[in-house]
Parts: sequence; C-alpha cells; structure tokens
Amino acid sequence: MPGFANAHSHAFHRALRATTEADHGTFWTWRERMYAVAARLDPDSYLGLARAVYAEMALAGVSCVGEFHYLHHQSDGRPYADPNAMGRALVQAAAEAGLRMTLLDACYLAGGLSPSSRAEPRGSGMLPLAGPQLRFGDGDAVRWASRAADLGFDEHGMISPHAKAGAAIHSVRAVPRDQMHAVVAWAQRCGAPLHAHMSEQQAENDACQALYGVSPSRLLYDEGVLGPRSTVVHATHVDAGDLNLLGGCGVFACICPTTERDLGDGLAPSQALAAAGCTLTLGSDSHAVVDMLEEARGVEYAERLARRSRGHFTAEALLRAATCDGHTSLGWPDAGEIAPGEWADLVTVSLDSVRTAGAADGAALEAAVFGACAADVRTVVIGGRDVVRDGVHLLVPDVPGELSRAIRAVLS
Repeated sequence: MPGFANAHSHAFHRALRATTEADHGTFWTWRERMYAVAARLDPDSYLGLARAVYAEMALAGVSCVGEFHYLHHQSDGRPYADPNAMGRALVQAAAEAGLRMTLLDACYLAGGLSPSSRAEPRGSGMLPLAGPQLRFGDGDAVRWASRAADLGFDEHGMISPHAKAGAAIHSVRAVPRDQMHAVVAWAQRCGAPLHAHMSEQQAENDACQALYGVSPSRLLYDEGVLGPRSTVVHATHVDAGDLNLLGGCGVFACICPTTERDLGDGLAPSQALAAAGCTLTLGSDSHAVVDMLEEARGVEYAERLARRSRGHFTAEALLRAATCDGHTSLGWPDAGEIAPGEWADLVTVSLDSVRTAGAADGAALEAAVFGACAADVRTVVIGGRDVVRDGVHLLVPDVPGELSRAIRAVLS
C-alpha cells in the first residue's frame, strides 16, 4: 500500500491518552487537562515526546504528518531566544523518526468567543489569552506572519528536505475575523496549505452565530480562508448552507473519527461533505489511538450509525483519503500513490494475522481497510528509505520505552 498521510496531529496530546478517562467530563474539561500538559513543555521535552509520537506513527504506516502547531513561546508568553524553537523541535523530531512533515504553524490570538458581545466594531467580542494559552499567541497576525517567515524556507516552501511550511488559523474561537486576512495572505504568498479547526462542537457554532451572526463556515468564507489549498478540520456540525460553501470552494475536509468519538464531538457528515465537493482526508488528531486504518473505516462506520445503513464508502475511497488526498492536502501532491515519479512511500500490511487471516481471494484491500490495524503493519519505506522492518522501527528501536519516558517526564 502507499504510505499513509496523517493530515491532522497535535503531538503533545499523546500524553493525554487514557489519563482523561478516569472521570466523565466534557470536551471543555478535557481541554483544561490539555492546557496543563501544554504548559509543561519546552523545546527539549517536546523534541523527546514528538520523536516518540512520530515513531509510533511510522510503526502504523504513516509516512507524512501534518503537525498543527501552536505551542510557540515560553509558558508565560515570552518568546524563546529563537522564537521558533518549538517548531524547530518538531521538525527535528520528524527527521529523527524518519517522517516527512508539513509544519502547520497556527495563528492563535484569542481565548475564545464572548457570546454576550456582538462584533461591533469588527473583531471585538473575543476573550484575551490567559494562563496556559499565553504561550500560543504572537499578539496579532502580522507578528505571527513575521515569526512564521523566520522559520526559513525556500521558494518551494521547504524548511528542510523532509519538512514543508504550512499555515493554520486555529479556529474562529482563537482568531478574530479582522486578523484572518494576514494569515491567508501569508499562505498565498508562500503557496502553502492553510488549515483550520471548524465546527467541531455545537457550542462553537452557537457562539459564532451569537457574536458574528453567521456560522463558522460562512465566517471563514467571508474572510477568504476557504479555497482549494484549504483544509477544514472536523466540520462535524454543518448544515446545508455550510456544505454548499465548503464544496463550492473545493476545500479538503479532514475527519478524525477516533478523536471525535473520544471527545463526544458527534458524527462527522462525511458522505454529505464528499457529495458537496469536499475531498476527505484523515487525521489522528489527539492520538487517542494512532491507527490510520481505524480512522479510515471509522468514516464508514460513522455513516452507518447516522444513516442506519451500510455501504457508503468503498475500501478504495477510504484508502485514498488515508493516502494521496491526505498528502495533497499537506502540500505533497506527488505522494500517496505507487507510481513512477511519486515519493517511494510503501507500507506492507500482514494478511495472515488473527485479524486478517481468511480473507477471500480478491478482497485483500477490504481485509486491510476493514480488518487490519496498526499492529499489522510490517514494513514501512519512506522516500525510498527503510524506516520499519518486521514491525521494528529502525531509527527509534524502543518506541514504547521512548513514549513512556517522554510522557512521564511531562506529567510528573
């Protein structure tokens, strides 16, 4: 199979796996736990954690990751001596784990929407960053653009031979509408992909409607965010009007089924998004699990639950979302297919494990997409280089040990 593209990742969320399951909570209480982890990281600890997380991805057949990055500064909001020290740690971590990456540098300026205030004048009604959020912000979008440009990249957006620059608007909750244009302009100048969280929670939609009088989709459309290089992440709570806007702009829609299940977001309307003209991609997001085959079949299973019927996406369509369409959304259109001129990203999946044994002749793809899991990935070649052989990472031999050490260091 081609190498998988993990189109939406927050590497540091991996430290939360299982730790938030002891109490019931909500998305918003989970977010507070996430902020606590974010507050403890520095460039060295982030390098160790991200390297282990990216190695886990490689073991699962991922050859390229889109890292949605907003831990920019020190915990009190002051820049490091190198204002991009945290981003460079992620680029280094991907290199050491053998992955390609698109670093989606996120603009994050506000602590949320204030639903009690209408947006008059334009751009008001936003809560200030506070506490752990302080390290996310650059002050305004112009200063964000200046810092992001200082990462250093060539005319093709390449930070290094394995890493490409991208941009992100964290969400309508975190970027005032009058600050969005500077991010869009930066992405256009650089020919970079532009990603944004959108409509993950109904509460976000309600607050956006209360403040601006429009849905998040409409707000992003009005501010020029949506286009063929744009990805909206989640799009869980969208109506017919939103679907027309998203499909008409030809955006990618990144679905993250395991995270959306874990956080109780809801069932993403994947079939409706695809029918409207959106190209589907997949991400493991918070890394409740790292398994792109599980993300792929999760798209189909969500539709079955919502519609009470089967057979909405073929295995081939789901694999395309996990491979070539995901790579394209990250700015690597020459990856994700086994063909001359493409990146040599290759993954073998065992068809004789307890999960896949007995597959009917001619049903190998279905057995892999609907039956296999990350543990069935045996060999991973990324850019022509062996990274995983016989289920063992060749660059990070003890991935469980590295994960354990890195996570304990962050949580202690």
